Amino acid sequence: MMTSVDTDLLRVLADPLRLRIVTLLAEETLCSTHLIEETGATQTNLSNHLRVLREAGVVDTEPCGRFTYYRLRPEVIASLAGRFTALAETARVTAENDTKRSCP
Repeated sequence: MMTSVDTDLLRVLADPLRLRIVTLLAEETLCSTHLIEETGATQTNLSNHLRVLREAGVVDTEPCGRFTYYRLRPEVIASLAGRFTALAETARVTAENDTKRSCP
């Protein structure tokens, strides 16, 4: 069953730029300068999106001198993926059993 936390996380990841950031961070830990280069986003726009991802618990930060590096938290993505896997399995069983509610 999807929870409100899952729904909030889906809203966070539904934004195309945030999804691009998550995809990039899945491949390597990057600082905001790298993310600006890769996405073409402005510093302000990128910072706002990174704040949303941090607050949602999707990324962790690591200060390094005057830069901040961002790292994806894979367990958050894996948890959401697990919810979808369970949902797909439920749908498969429902389809196999032709489960449907009768109309009144």
